[in-house]
Amino acid sequence: MASESLLKTYTNSDALALAEMVRKGDATPAELVEAAITVIEQLNPKLNAVIHKLYDMGRDRAATIDRTAPFAGVPWLLKELASSWEGAPLTNSSSYFRNLVATNDSEAVRRMKAAGLVLLGKSNAPENGWSISTEPKLYGATVNPWNADITAGGSSGGAAAAVASRMVPISEASDGAGSIRIPASCCGVVGLKPSRGRITLSPSGDYWYGGAYFFCITRTVRDAAAYLDAVAGALPGDPYTPPSPAEPWLDLSARAPRKLRVAYSVTPPNGTPIDPQVKAAVEATARTLESLGHTVEEHDMPLDGNRAWEVYTRMTCAYTAALFDWLEPLVGRSVTPEDVEPVTWAIIERGRAISGMQHVTDIEEIRQIARAIVGDLYPYDLFVAPTLTQLPRPVGYYDMSETDVDRYNAKWTDSAFAFPFNMSGQPAISLPLAWSKEDIPIGVQLIGRYGDEATVLAASTQLEKEMPWRNRRPPVSA
Repeated sequence: MASESLLKTYTNSDALALAEMVRKGDATPAELVEAAITVIEQLNPKLNAVIHKLYDMGRDRAATIDRTAPFAGVPWLLKELASSWEGAPLTNSSSYFRNLVATNDSEAVRRMKAAGLVLLGKSNAPENGWSISTEPKLYGATVNPWNADITAGGSSGGAAAAVASRMVPISEASDGAGSIRIPASCCGVVGLKPSRGRITLSPSGDYWYGGAYFFCITRTVRDAAAYLDAVAGALPGDPYTPPSPAEPWLDLSARAPRKLRVAYSVTPPNGTPIDPQVKAAVEATARTLESLGHTVEEHDMPLDGNRAWEVYTRMTCAYTAALFDWLEPLVGRSVTPEDVEPVTWAIIERGRAISGMQHVTDIEEIRQIARAIVGDLYPYDLFVAPTLTQLPRPVGYYDMSETDVDRYNAKWTDSAFAFPFNMSGQPAISLPLAWSKEDIPIGVQLIGRYGDEATVLAASTQLEKEMPWRNRRPPVSA
């Protein structure tokens, strides 16, 4: 059981501060592990953010930590989707995979271990990650620590709720259509989606033709920068390799950027409305950047968001159907409707019905759309936009018991500013820069040029100082 003083320090500190304590000898990895376990046991019954408790694995690992590592001894959660940590469950929140356990480490996990992170559990995610809420039938819904009636976001909702409530200071997350940034917005934390190819997906070759990204959720910008330093890098043969700066991102994030040319938009590219409070948050961010000396102008994306979403989701249907076929040998039998949630089965059936010619055509159109997005925004150093165009929806709004794929996908209109940057490959971060009159977090995105996380992080650090959020805590927190 952790002491009261250590618990207070633990819940007030970001990941880098905790690692510094370990380096100085002010705390041991084992003590941080026990502090995290105490907080998880206190809060998880209320939030359901952690669905696999791996405390014994964490305790064993704490005894072997290199205390000079950048995140030495920092408690960590892995998202229950895709990433393989040897000995940990690997269910993708699906009954079909419920008995699978990882038999080896993925390359990113090897880098997490080298960075000194200590796995204590796995965070909740929707089945197969295909929701912007976290309400899987297998594990139950994750509760938003700010308000139990609204979604914690998805698909990294368990990670965002855990970080916001102070269970852990940093947690793995992934993003196929906004799934890092959206829960970060819903829960009032920081969510960076890095550039395409920034972190190798080995042993996989690719996910969604560059549309899926793996990173983390944090409470501070500097933790995101340091994590990027720890895990970034391609391997020979990777399909995408963005340029890298000569200096660490942590150093660059702390350095005030030069005068930037900034564009912003409060006009959703799919023609849907925007909540007035969300609009006000983006406009306040634009004014703050202007007050910092940057040149700011309004610029709306000339993107047909509805067409882009149609093509992108059709591609994901084909890819999902293939994924279940690829993983069949691990399960030992074919997937059936009883093994998955209704919308997942509908996605699989839709994917199986798509011809090879149609799939190739869709991939080409996605790449052309991506080129158009990048070209349109290239004159700007940063593009500022809402993370979600509406405040977080009620629990149950994104219902995976839906049997009609088109009807289900049509409910994702709030992510009109999120998924385009999965297509384009650009780095995008959601920052908790405003709260609604109901005290609900509102995330604002900063999007940079491909490969330029440095500018995104540096500007984020400026906003962290000018529009601080670190001391804001949800009602359910340690």
